Amino acid sequence: MTIPAIAPYAMPSEAELPENVPSWRPDPRRAVLVIHDMQRYFLSFFRPDAEPVGALIANIRLLRVTAAALDIPIVYTAQAGGMNRVQRGLLHEIWGPGMGSDPTSTQIVAELAPTARDTVLDKWRYSAFFHTGLAELMEDRGRDQLILCGVYAHVGCLVTACDAFMHDIEPFLVADAVADFSRQEHRMALRYAAQRCAVALSTRQLVDALAHSMRHPRPATVRPGSLCPNGAR
Repeated sequence: MTIPAIAPYAMPSEAELPENVPSWRPDPRRAVLVIHDMQRYFLSFFRPDAEPVGALIANIRLLRVTAAALDIPIVYTAQAGGMNRVQRGLLHEIWGPGMGSDPTSTQIVAELAPTARDTVLDKWRYSAFFHTGLAELMEDRGRDQLILCGVYAHVGCLVTACDAFMHDIEPFLVADAVADFSRQEHRMALRYAAQRCAVALSTRQLVDALAHSMRHPRPATVRPGSLCPNGAR
């Protein structure tokens, strides 16, 4: 199997978002923004002149600007190109050899290029936590919330949200700042996340919630098994 050509579709609206089981609220003091796999190879399967690509990039740019203004660490994941069979492992059985090593495939799209302040992690499997040091980075910085955007919603984004949950990190999956193989799979990822492991919300809702948290800060609390504000367990 290879990644299919992706037909245009409209981003889910706020009215279409599933009801969230968790009641977590994003806090700039606790959050890390993860921009997931926004490499030219993965974006090449979308039509560049059609949705959801325009909205995807615009909403991630807004998240990045907001995170920088609120001193939220920004982390990118990027898969290595030209991996051999051993490095790809079982990924090869489903997706084949994957992307090549040419920068036209591996580079993060220019509109979202990382700055010198950002962290770029080499990514090896669906989850952004697998052999990347992301959990350790978050612990070192005393962060226990993850704001997640990028591609693809029902593959790496959803698995990363689940893995964050299993690390006792509260995930926020930004519904109109992720994109997928189809609208159906996109909405399926949002439903699963909202019911099992994350809060699914729009870019506007996320930005407004962060602004509200800055205006009305709450005392830091420590949940069982969570990260303490100073980074200790």
